[in-house]
Amino acid sequence: MTTLDHFSSTPRFAPRPNVIVRAAQALLNIYAAFKNRRAFYRLGELSDAELADIGLSRADLHVAVASPFAVDPTASLSVIVRRRMDDEQAARSVC
Repeated sequence: MTTLDHFSSTPRFAPRPNVIVRAAQALLNIYAAFKNRRAFYRLGELSDAELADIGLSRADLHVAVASPFAVDPTASLSVIVRRRMDDEQAARSVC
């Protein structure tokens, strides 16, 4: 068997499934980020009273929108709301 025969029988660049899976996951993450950004921008159309009903303020939206595109703004909002709820529960327990 010559060197040429050896190289022709095995593919030099065989596609690895994990590369394909990672690429598909990256595309899904981009789609999810786009979808969540659209839902986030719909929150901006709500009135201040409607935002207060769901535990948000207009300032919370400005804080969350300042995050980079790769960061989900709805996740930032959930962190903000969770911290606010924890602070309110701590204040109630002190009184």
